[in-house]
Amino acid sequence: MSTKSRADRKVEPNTDHRTDAAQDSLRDPTHETGPQPAVDTPPPARSGRTVWVVAIVVLLAAGGAYVLHRRSQARTEGATAAAGTDGERGSARGGRGAAGGADRAIPVLVVPVVKRDVPITTEGLGSVVAYKTVNVRTQVDGRLDRVAFKEGQAVKRGDLLAQVDPRPFEIQLHTAQAALARDTAQLSGAELNLKRYEAVVAQRLIPQQQVDDQRALVDQLKGTIQSDEAQIENAKLQLVYARITSPIDGVTGIRLVDAGNLVHAADTTGIVVVTQLDPIAILFTLPQDELPRVAKSQAGGSPQVEALSQDGASVIGTGELALVDNQINQNTATIRLKAIFPNPSHSLWPNQFVKTRLRLGIKKGALVIPAAAVQRGPQGTFVYVVTEDGKAQVKQVQVDTIEGADALIAKGIDAADKVVTEGQNQLRPDARVTVRQPSTGGDGGGDSGAAHPGGGKRAGSKKQK
Repeated sequence: MSTKSRADRKVEPNTDHRTDAAQDSLRDPTHETGPQPAVDTPPPARSGRTVWVVAIVVLLAAGGAYVLHRRSQARTEGATAAAGTDGERGSARGGRGAAGGADRAIPVLVVPVVKRDVPITTEGLGSVVAYKTVNVRTQVDGRLDRVAFKEGQAVKRGDLLAQVDPRPFEIQLHTAQAALARDTAQLSGAELNLKRYEAVVAQRLIPQQQVDDQRALVDQLKGTIQSDEAQIENAKLQLVYARITSPIDGVTGIRLVDAGNLVHAADTTGIVVVTQLDPIAILFTLPQDELPRVAKSQAGGSPQVEALSQDGASVIGTGELALVDNQINQNTATIRLKAIFPNPSHSLWPNQFVKTRLRLGIKKGALVIPAAAVQRGPQGTFVYVVTEDGKAQVKQVQVDTIEGADALIAKGIDAADKVVTEGQNQLRPDARVTVRQPSTGGDGGGDSGAAHPGGGKRAGSKKQK
């Protein structure tokens, strides 16, 4: 191509000039560009490089996964082989592994079976009520002259509590007495006239009717005198009512009215409430299912009842069962009972919440073990017994009842057995055990989740059937 052509191309506008040059170059590879600088070769396409990088990463990941899989498979095979030969390796490694654990002596706590008499009781909830409660009110109208008691004072029957103004009732008494004197004098005169008339009528000086009228007058005056005497008694009674006294032995409460107020027999508030605290009563409830045992116990006498604190830790008082209610509460399926307690120290107080323990009888010669030793499994209740050769043995037992922390066994164990009370969760039949001493402050109870060979846990029912 000529030099003029290249010069003309340089001064042309720069539109599409690179595109035309590139096309000329593609059409004529030997085309010379003249003095223009050489064009750099473009780098390789990035898409090809990315494909290679991704392929390398995938291969590395696959290789790593394969290596990890092989290692995990090798561990699994090694563990399986070790488990298959655990019995042989246990002796070589000093008892480690599953077979070695079977030969290990398991530490447990044991308690011998005790044969003794056990009181049979049942517990309920109740509240203390006063043996007697009296709302002291006035029986006459009048002004309250004075209050003769102190709040909270212990009073005896007949002690003065308050005094209503007695003067109106004294006037009534005097009036009735005066009427009686008048009517008595009239009766005397009428009786004398009757005697005269009876003497004269025999001589027929007066008619018989006049004698009969006089006799009727005498009887009428006698009736009037009886009425006067009744009025006197009523006036005296009003004077007695004006002097308000305690009707029972007990303790006064808060004063409800002060001296100087007018009081009326129709008032409902009263003057003070007096409660009898010694003896005192407790009303408590039991499930209706306990009624047959309670009735049987009551037939032999008055069963003993203990009043316990709310936490059941201490005995507040001891009394006797006095009453079993004649109806069962259908809403709660319970029955109410009433017990009477001597209360000289006033340790029981009205409306106090307490627990009660009713003694139904005594179980003679019962086999007693701690309730923590009794476990429950698929075949029922059982205990672990330590044999003379130091191994654990399972014995199925029948629990008669559970009294507090003790379980009474009906059958299944002997008085010479020793039962396990702690450590049952590690035991299996014929497992070797070693008896350990109880730790200081330990409760000595068994494990609540102790297992049977087929799975089980401690029995917690009150009555086993």
